[in-house]
Amino acid sequence: MQSKSASNPNGSIILSTPVTHSDWLWRDMDRIGHGVQSVRYILDRCKQVGWKRIYWRCFDGGQSLYASKLMESVAKGYNADNYHVWNGSWDPKRVRRIFDTYENFDSLAEAVRYGHQIGLEIHAWLTVNEDDHAWGLQSRFSREHPQYRWVKRSGQPYISQMSFAFEEVRQYKLGLIKEILTYDIDGFFFDWMRTGDVRSDPQTTPDGTADFGYEKPLVEAFEAKYGLKPTQVRNYDPRWVQMRAEPQSQFVRAAHDLIKGKSRSLVISFMGHHPWSIRGTNTTPNGNLNGLLLDVRTWAQNGWIDEAVAAGYYGEGSTPEMAYAYMKDLVGDYCPVWSYGWVPVDSQQFQQSVKLADKLGAPQILYWESDYIDLPDRIDDHKLAADMGNYAAGKV
Repeated sequence: MQSKSASNPNGSIILSTPVTHSDWLWRDMDRIGHGVQSVRYILDRCKQVGWKRIYWRCFDGGQSLYASKLMESVAKGYNADNYHVWNGSWDPKRVRRIFDTYENFDSLAEAVRYGHQIGLEIHAWLTVNEDDHAWGLQSRFSREHPQYRWVKRSGQPYISQMSFAFEEVRQYKLGLIKEILTYDIDGFFFDWMRTGDVRSDPQTTPDGTADFGYEKPLVEAFEAKYGLKPTQVRNYDPRWVQMRAEPQSQFVRAAHDLIKGKSRSLVISFMGHHPWSIRGTNTTPNGNLNGLLLDVRTWAQNGWIDEAVAAGYYGEGSTPEMAYAYMKDLVGDYCPVWSYGWVPVDSQQFQQSVKLADKLGAPQILYWESDYIDLPDRIDDHKLAADMGNYAAGKV
């Protein structure tokens, strides 16, 4: 069975990309502009290079890029202690200038309005599994509710990461979805691979199994069912892994029902890891179930997701083909799987990405880091832009 959304009128593979509005501003705010002007620039550029589906980022770490009542606006800015200070890349004046853009500006609202005007699909990109980004953009919910954070096997709590094992966390995340459902979006892109403050890394044991999920509700449920403490079994014990995966499945089912209750036409897409992924510092998840506690096979079989993609952070010896095959095996014929690629550097690389997607049978390519199309080696490459645009229009 293939998702209705996986078809393109001209029969070509759909070209798509995620957009982080603040990253585009960081790239060159003086040229791109800010507010309405910046959104129009970004979407015009996306349309020029044939990107039909735009995944518009709604959360920047634990803060919002839209008019949220539940989440603080990114206009609040970084915490004084943040990744950029530690990394030596801190430019307070530049950062403040960018974040000030969002003081009274809803980037999602303008993206939906203008994107639809010029014929683009605008999907809400939700980094649903992180409440910070590296560190310094922690959510207010995480700051105010430390008792709901992930807990390692050692008993150490995470700095920011919220556990779906708590009803309060699930309701908070569903509340964010309800806010976004008030916009005229075309779907939800759930990005599960991003997972908060890197100072809590590694997030996996050496075998790639999640080193979290030892929160009180899960510990008590395991003891009640098996008569054992989780620390009495291996961290990768299938019973314990499955127990820890259930809260995420509970949330996904509720999110599906909420979204489809608004409109059956809203597309629900999923991005996760593969067994060769690299993420954060010293963290290599062994796929989605063991590494992220996400039972994606069950999600697909129950129809809770419409489309899927494996993120392209490849460890040594792994390839896009391997990542695609892993995800395809996971979801079977229940939903289509996209091909993943980085924004091409030239026409030759673009053609290669299309050939690979065609070979794999992928109906869509997700080109990561959309602002790369405006890097100096690409912004003036008119052949690249023309080839991508012509392909999307069915002219080649």
